[in-house]
Amino acid sequence: MSNSLGTQNKLNLTLGDRTYFEGIGPIAFEGRESDNPFAFKYYDENKVVGGTSMRDHLRFATAYWHTFCGNGMDPFGAPTKEFPWLSANDPIQQAKDKMDAAFEFITKIGMPFYCFHDFDLIQEGATLTESAQRLEVISDYALQKQRDSGVKLLWGTANLFSNPRYMNGGATNPDFEVVAYAGAQVKHALDITMKLGGENYVFWGGREGYMSLLNTDMKRELDHMARFLHMAKDYARGQGFQGTFLIEPKPMEPTKHQYDFDAATVIGFLREYDLMEDFKLNLEVNHATLAQHSFQHELEVAVGANMLGSLDANRGDYQNGWDTDQFPVNVYELVESMIVILEGGGIQGGGVNFDAKTRRNSTDLADIFHAHIGGMDAFARGLLVAHNLLENSNYRQLRKDRYNSFDSVKGQEFENGSLDLQALHALAASNGEPQQRSGQQELFENIINQYL
Repeated sequence: MSNSLGTQNKLNLTLGDRTYFEGIGPIAFEGRESDNPFAFKYYDENKVVGGTSMRDHLRFATAYWHTFCGNGMDPFGAPTKEFPWLSANDPIQQAKDKMDAAFEFITKIGMPFYCFHDFDLIQEGATLTESAQRLEVISDYALQKQRDSGVKLLWGTANLFSNPRYMNGGATNPDFEVVAYAGAQVKHALDITMKLGGENYVFWGGREGYMSLLNTDMKRELDHMARFLHMAKDYARGQGFQGTFLIEPKPMEPTKHQYDFDAATVIGFLREYDLMEDFKLNLEVNHATLAQHSFQHELEVAVGANMLGSLDANRGDYQNGWDTDQFPVNVYELVESMIVILEGGGIQGGGVNFDAKTRRNSTDLADIFHAHIGGMDAFARGLLVAHNLLENSNYRQLRKDRYNSFDSVKGQEFENGSLDLQALHALAASNGEPQQRSGQQELFENIINQYL
């Protein structure tokens, strides 16, 4: 079916028909017993879980860059995917074709949101003015598409890493002219994000870092990055933007070290530069593993600081040390993550954006559907299991019991700050050697397995 699908799509485009995914209708929920590969087995958007629908719990979005621009090229090989919506030579027509394909897919898969970088939408122009004009044209087209479909923009952002001008960074570039250009580009990206009703705006420092400290004034670059973020925030607020600004941590790649290394580093930066009020974190699974963390760790750090804003859903490869951006399918890991998210009050204002791409050798258009169906089902199953576990198992009580010594009089006095170090010394001398208390890690792991 899928091989003929690709051929038929090219024919449709030639005939001027803007249907790209011929033969695939709206993806419906059919339940786990269904053998239909074009149906959800677990994601039932109207199913209520803990008083909230699955749709509102997860707020799924598709990533414009991977899904509609990612042609399979990697550092070791040429593109493998010939998307029919990229065949037009005129950049305006190509952008409209791509947007037709995008909204056809988004509405058929049933996602409420999408996300983009500015020049995912349309090719960058030869000048700043031409780029702005192109963005205005395609954002007009997107606005009509949103009105017709009901699909919304979860967040927009600017690509300050691909163009050669940004080889040494955008906001942290040692050349002020480049910083000024980056500021202009961010202004345009903010303008179209606001125009399209974007609920958030993301900063990902793709090259905001260094390759060598020998030629880098790190403190000065960090100061510049903070100043840049303040300027962008002040401009958008002045234009009436009420959404959340999101920082996306990543430790390295493409730079040796990026200034937004992980959740804790970003939170420290935001605190130091008085940006906590307006910013939260957009956490990506594969970026967490590159930082030698689990995704659950990054979630716990963000939730603990009330800074969880949104998620980029994907996974890495356990044998590869780079950002493979595969679709998430590990339900056990997603259950662990959803436990943290649910106990933290849910995704507050953001959503689950599939910052993931089909594999280089997955070359059929149908593969795009299979990938997203699998990811959405995996998250839905993780949500169901995590909610059931939290409501019906003794997981919460077991974890609470590990800390019950702090519920004693002296433990509470320690927590509220009424003991000093001499008091701790006196207690230790009186109590003697503490008894060992098991962390029962295997029991906690088994509880998840029980509820899967």
